[in-house]
Order: sequence, then C-alpha cells, then structure tokens
Amino acid sequence: MPLDPPTMLTLSTALAAAAALYMAIEWRSIREPSLLFWSAGFATITVGSTLALLRSNGLLLIGIWFANGLLVTAHFLFLLGVARFTQTRLSRTWSLIFVAWLVMLLLPEGPLWSKVMLAANSLLVALSTLKASFLLRPHGKSLSVGAVQLRYVLLAHGIFYVAKALTVVIPGTLIDLAAFRGEIIQISLVEGTMAIMLIALSMTGTERYRREKQIARLAERDPLTALYNRRALEKRAPRLLTQASPECPGALLLIDIDNFKLVNDQYGHTAGDRLLIALSEMIRSLLPRHALTARLGGDEFVILLNDASGERVVELGNALREQFLGMTSQTFPTPAAVTLSIGANLFEQPPASLTALIEQGDAALYESKRGGRNRLRLTGLPTPG
Repeated sequence: MPLDPPTMLTLSTALAAAAALYMAIEWRSIREPSLLFWSAGFATITVGSTLALLRSNGLLLIGIWFANGLLVTAHFLFLLGVARFTQTRLSRTWSLIFVAWLVMLLLPEGPLWSKVMLAANSLLVALSTLKASFLLRPHGKSLSVGAVQLRYVLLAHGIFYVAKALTVVIPGTLIDLAAFRGEIIQISLVEGTMAIMLIALSMTGTERYRREKQIARLAERDPLTALYNRRALEKRAPRLLTQASPECPGALLLIDIDNFKLVNDQYGHTAGDRLLIALSEMIRSLLPRHALTARLGGDEFVILLNDASGERVVELGNALREQFLGMTSQTFPTPAAVTLSIGANLFEQPPASLTALIEQGDAALYESKRGGRNRLRLTGLPTPG
C-alpha cells in the first residue's frame, strides 16, 4: 500500500483514535486529570485528520481551516495535560493562541495564502509543544524515564514545527494545501504519524511510572496518619542506625497514648481517629531534620533520631507531652487525663536490629507508665553492635 497523503492521514487517524481510547480507559481507572487532557488531545487529532481528508473533495473551509485549527487545539490540550502532570498553573494569556488562529481567517486570499497559513499554524503548534517540553524539564529525571522521553519527543516535535514554519520563506517552495502537494506537507504527514506513536507511548509510560510510585508509597504509609508504617521504618532505619557512634549517638523514642480507650468509649472511634491524626501532625511539626517517625500500630508511635543527646531527647519528648495534653484537655476532656508516656533510649553503637532497639524502648516505656504516666523515661546504655 503506497504511503500517499490520504493513506498517511488514515493511519494517523487510527493511531490517534487508539491512543485517545486507551488513555480514556486509563483515566476511568485512576482519574489522573493529565490522562483526560491527553485523551481529548488525541481525540481532537482523530477528528482533525478525518476532516483533512475532505479538502480533496473541495471542502476547503472544513478540510483546511477547521482541520488545522483542531491540530492547534490538540497540542494545546497536550500542554494542559503536561501542566496538570507537573502541577503547574498556566497563565490565561495562553488562550490567545486561539485568538491568533482566528485572526488568520481574516487574511486576504492570494498566492501566498497557503504559505502564510502553514507558517502561522505551525508556529502556534510549536508554541504549545515547546512550552510543554519546558514544563517537563525540572521533573523528567525525578519522575521517570517516560517523562524524560516525553520531554524530548515534545521538544523534537516542536522544533520540527518551527523548521516547518521557516521553510515557507524559501523561494520556489511549492505548497498546495488543497491537494496535499509539496515536500513540506509530505514530510509533515510522516512526522505527524511518528509523533503520535512516540507521544502516546511516552505519555503512557510517564503515567504508569507515577501510578507505580503512588502504589509503592501507599504501601509504606499508615492509611490513617500517613506516617510510615513498620515495614517502611524497617526499610529506612538501617542507614540511620549505622551512623551511631560515641561522637554522634542515636536515639529512639517510643510513644504511647495514656487512657486512649476513654476517648473511644466517651466520644466514639471517629474521635479516636482524629486524636491519632492530631498526634501525628504534632510529631511532624516537631520532628528534627533527617529523623524518622512511624506508627507501629494502635496508639503507639516511634521516632528515630541521629546526632542526638539526652537534652535533645528530653526537650522533644516534653514538647510533645505538653502540646498533646493541652489539646486533649480542651478537645477530649475525660475522667482521667489523656496524656503521652514516652520511653526513650540513647545508643552510641549500631544496635543489633531495629527490633532489639524497639524492645529496649518498650522497656523504658513500661517504666514510664509504671511511674505514673505522662512521663518520659530515658535510658542511655549503649546497645551492643
């Protein structure tokens, strides 16, 4: 089958329709706004490529003007999708793209009509495409290989349209938009087909990587407080624990809520959940840099510190206890005060394991509760390596 212009347009239509359908299905399952914009962009290309076939039947207004306008619209939708993906807010001035395209309708007919139309349309497409590539620049390597690929595919696509616009100034260049004649148009049809495939693949890879990272992140988070869970703590703790030395001791704080059951019994489990969330937010606000924190389960939390000292641990623990007591006494008054008991342990050598360190913290926590609750019990014996 010869790769004549109608065949290339038909192939582009089929590829764009497939990409639009696939991304629409993906959007229904994960509800990522960028997928919806990209799906709409490919759907617009599908309609535009179909209408472009009508120009050979003499329907120039629909087959040229309207079809090319849809091409500009499609690339603007791609830009909107990238903006949502990178969480960037676009200026409203970008809507002037459509104003510029409508102004072209006022251009007088003449020998240069096809060239002016091609140049203006190409520059408008290039503008959206290059902006989308620029938005991905600081995000590519930090997100995925797919995002990097998408950035460079869009960059190459935009540069091609800039070059396409510049070629119209070459003397003797023959361009016939109505009959699809001219080397520029032939090359553009081939490039457009390839670009659809590459852009669709890159977009798909980009969103798939983000979804996988989100799933992995959710698997490491406590669903209620969004703190790390025990599994994530065990994964990240070894690097912090191995830094312990007499010159740079580490510390573990094991935190438990006193009389937590009274809140559940008197105010309901929803109130208990709110209390756990409030405590997690307090811990985050007071957490030193490079520290780790996690919810071990129930009403028990843990904090791991590096470069710690007894004074630093006591200061952090007392700040938590005071803030928590102030909040619970006002929000959840109960017959017995809802407070925090904290068991803390300083270590000057890497512990045998995180489990062993937590057991030592648990012993200190038990001493804190036995001493009357709402206390911090600090032990400072080095743990064996």
